[in-house]
Amino acid sequence: MKRGRLPLTALRSFEAAGRLENITKAAAELYVSQAAVSRQVRELETILGQKLFERQHRRIRLTPAGSTLLGVLTDGFDRMEDCIKLLSETRETAVLTVSVEPGFAAMWLVQNLADFRTEYPAIDVNVDADGRLIEFRSGDAELAIRFSCERSKWPRTQAKRLYDINLTPVASPDLLARTGVPKHPADLRQYTLLHEEDRILWQEWFAAAQVAHDPIQHGPLFADGGLVMQAMLDGQGIGILDKRLVAREVANGRLVQLFDVPLQFGTYWLVARDFSKLSPPGANFADWLTARLGS
Repeated sequence: MKRGRLPLTALRSFEAAGRLENITKAAAELYVSQAAVSRQVRELETILGQKLFERQHRRIRLTPAGSTLLGVLTDGFDRMEDCIKLLSETRETAVLTVSVEPGFAAMWLVQNLADFRTEYPAIDVNVDADGRLIEFRSGDAELAIRFSCERSKWPRTQAKRLYDINLTPVASPDLLARTGVPKHPADLRQYTLLHEEDRILWQEWFAAAQVAHDPIQHGPLFADGGLVMQAMLDGQGIGILDKRLVAREVANGRLVQLFDVPLQFGTYWLVARDFSKLSPPGANFADWLTARLGS
């Protein structure tokens, strides 16, 4: 008989009945009626042209043909069950989508995701780099990382503070080798200043450094901090970015922090519809992130 014509339902019914030596127990295991199991066994006997059971009062006994077939079927079904269980345990078990501010994604999250994968190898994180607030509807990200200067909550969501942002001027060593290292905060007025979204941050930093400065009207504008960092690494000018997000680049010498005059400007928040209802992957990611950034 060709494989495509094998009576799989009948074989499954016979295997359960023969292994349990009871039609009623087989029906309960297969979640069907006793009559359905009996009908499937009779149809299989008709196909094979010989009896598989000797039917006695309230019991059944395997015939020699039935014993031969049962041994093959039980072994085959056991092996299939073991294989399916193994594949289920070793598959990539979860995909978690996180909506992230583009600058945070580029400067911190992507660089640290390898550590998360080491700790949680069964979770794949999809990074949706988008600054727009999401609705957390079906198909949306389960978690969001958001920046805000003033807000601590958003409608129909819960938010947890990750950390307060401290901005600091940084530049590439190559730029400083060409132009010289500024000795005083006021010296930065002579450099090309890089801006994120608008020119307010530099204005406020000069005020924090107690440097008088006319309104800043020059210098390239970039949509997010990740682009500012790339421009700095290319030696295009001096930027002002979050100390924590540039810490790795400063540590490995690709960027240099110029002055220890931090400007507190806003907060990063972890946002969810309801933290108590996160999926296990979402809860694992939230715990990992807050442990890394919440101190």
